[in-house]
This record gives sequence, C-alpha cells and structure tokens, in this order.
Amino acid sequence: MTESAELPPMPFEQPHPLRPAPVLRALQDRGPVHRVRTRMGDEAWLVTGYDEIRSLYGGELLGRSHPRPDRAARLTASALFGGRPRENYATEDADRAWFRDVLHTIMSPAQLRELRPWVDALVTTLLDQLAAANRPADLIDLVAVPLPTLVICKLLGVPQADLARCRSLSEAIASAGDEQRSKTGLAELTGHLRELVAGGRAEADGLLSRLRAAPYLIRANIVAGIGASLMFTGHHTTVVAIGYGALLLLTNPDQHRALRDDPALVPDAVEESLRIGNVGVNTGGGNGIPTYARADIDLAGVRIRAGDLVLLDTGAANHDEQVFDDVYRFDAGRSANPHLTFGYGRHYCPGAGLARLEMQALFAQLVPRFPTMRLAVDLEDLRSHDDQITGGLVALPVTW
Repeated sequence: MTESAELPPMPFEQPHPLRPAPVLRALQDRGPVHRVRTRMGDEAWLVTGYDEIRSLYGGELLGRSHPRPDRAARLTASALFGGRPRENYATEDADRAWFRDVLHTIMSPAQLRELRPWVDALVTTLLDQLAAANRPADLIDLVAVPLPTLVICKLLGVPQADLARCRSLSEAIASAGDEQRSKTGLAELTGHLRELVAGGRAEADGLLSRLRAAPYLIRANIVAGIGASLMFTGHHTTVVAIGYGALLLLTNPDQHRALRDDPALVPDAVEESLRIGNVGVNTGGGNGIPTYARADIDLAGVRIRAGDLVLLDTGAANHDEQVFDDVYRFDAGRSANPHLTFGYGRHYCPGAGLARLEMQALFAQLVPRFPTMRLAVDLEDLRSHDDQITGGLVALPVTW
C-alpha cells in the first residue's frame, strides 16, 4: 500500500469541466479501489469501479452513520454531507425506510405526473426571463438555480417569497472547507423553516405542514430539520446536473440538432447527461456522499475495515470502459444506460424521479426555443466549484 504521506489529496484538480481529473483517471487505470486523503486530512477508500460500486450500493455493508461519530474520518467540513457522520447507527435502516415512506407522499410517480404541467409552466416563465435578459446571460443563475429551488419550495410548502433566502443559505451549507459557514447556514435555514411551520406560514398542502398534522404529528424542530435537508438535496444537486446537461448540449452541436429534430430523444438525452456530466459533480466536492463500512469488506483484493470512510465515485463508474462504449462521447440516443448517478438498490436516491422530471421539462423547451444557443466564452474559461460539496459550474454564459 502507498505510504500515508503520499496518498493522493482530495479534491482532485479538474482542468476540463467534462473530463475526469487526471489524478482520478490515473487511479482508475490502476484499479477499482484506492487509499486517498480527504480535504479534512483523513484517510479514506475511494472506489472507482462500476461493478464494485454497484455491489456496495446494492448490499448492506455501507451506511451514513458511524458507531463513534466523534472519531470517524471526514470528507469535508460541510454540516450536512461530508462532515460528521449521522449518529443513528442502531436505527439507520429503519430511519431510511421511514424517510422514504414520507417522501413517497410528495414524490410518488402519480404525484410527479400531476406536477408536470406546473413544472412545464414554470420552465416557460424562466425561459421567458432568459429570453428578455441581456446577453450573454448566465444559464445557471437564470434557469438552473431557480427551477429546482422553486419546485422543492412548492413540494415542501415554502412560500416563493423565501426563494432568495433559501438559495443563499443552501449555498452556505454546501461549503466544503468552511465548517462554521456551513453550520451557520444550516442552523439559519432550519430556524427559518421552524418559524414557517410554527407560525402557520407553510402552505397547507406541502410536506412541512403534512408532517405536523396527523398521522405524523412531528414536532416543529424535527420537521424543520427534515425540511432543511430536503431543501438542500432537492435543489443543489439538480442545479449541478442541469448545468452540465446544458453544457453537454452546447458543446455537442450534432446532439443538440438531434434533439431539435426528434423531441422523443429528450428522456435518453437526460440520462446521458446524468451519466457523463456526473464526473464533474463528484470531483468538485470530494466524490459523492460519504459512507462508512459497517463490517470488514474484502473488495478487489483490498481489506476495508469496519468504520472506514468509503467514497463511491459514481462519476468514475459512469465512465467505466468495461460497461459503456465510447465512454467520453455524449450520445443523446444511448438507450442502454445503466448509470449510477442516483445510486443503486437500497441506496437509490428517492428524489431521482423529481430530478428527471425537471430536466426533461427544461430541455424539452430549451432546445426548440433557443436553437442557436451557444457558449459565450471559451470552454476552458468555465470554472467549477471546488469549494462546494456538490461541485458544479460557477456560471454558464450563453448567447443566441
């Protein structure tokens, strides 16, 4: 094993927004499991192989909690993801099951179908504002951020007037290196949501109000904590995915034309952007959501000890040449696309359907409405967030 002092430090530098970091690519070429050093100076296992990640996601050997949270390795300084592990080690599986049941009350397939017309109308409004903006316009600021933020506000029952504040606090929570900023952002967002719930300002049909009413009858402070977590996860990662999806279309004009000529390709194009754009998501913030081994694991000839920090790099897995042909090509018609961006098995993201709905609604309108849209800067001038746990493009200047 490599000496501890020589472990590759994270996050890895990523010169190209749509290509893996050179260090990550070199590690992947050497094998599927590697010892690395996190931003916090702790040691961790980085898993890059598709088969290995899918196996771990589908099994019961990893969790978000740790039996000794005070001694656990940390990925980042974030107060939500990457910082201290969860402290529900004994009840994690039951808590996860309950949480998924709760989310099903607002994100079931039937409810998402009912939500689609509202999302379509919201997309139209945002694209109207984009069309009226001075050029070059920032697609991240004008579309990618407000779309998922407004959607999650509606689902939670948070008034739209609170959009700016929730957006600012979520950005603070995402801080990968400033623990105090992240903690303060989380505390303020939780406090704000608690005031909404306790003061009756939350919309009656939103999740926050539902959790306070029968059959849940959950205390306002717990409801606020759940709401803060969903507010962050429900919009931040989708903002990132929308940004990379748009960039992929703008840098692949043949695929942009294919979508314009055949709108039925939009769902497959979204899946492909989730696959290939995911490499930027993981590199920017650390490499996915941190997990901990719940028992000793033998993986690809490596022994991972119980309690070790394990990072599943789905971006690397989505570029595994043993699984995907021509891995760096953005192919809007790629129909066989078993990417791992949303995880797998018992660790599959319960918000995957919502993210897909938002991205499909956006690109179904964006492509035909702005057929001549193009980047307003050189590709090498784009910057990704290396200070946020989700990564993502800082800005995406476009013109048409």
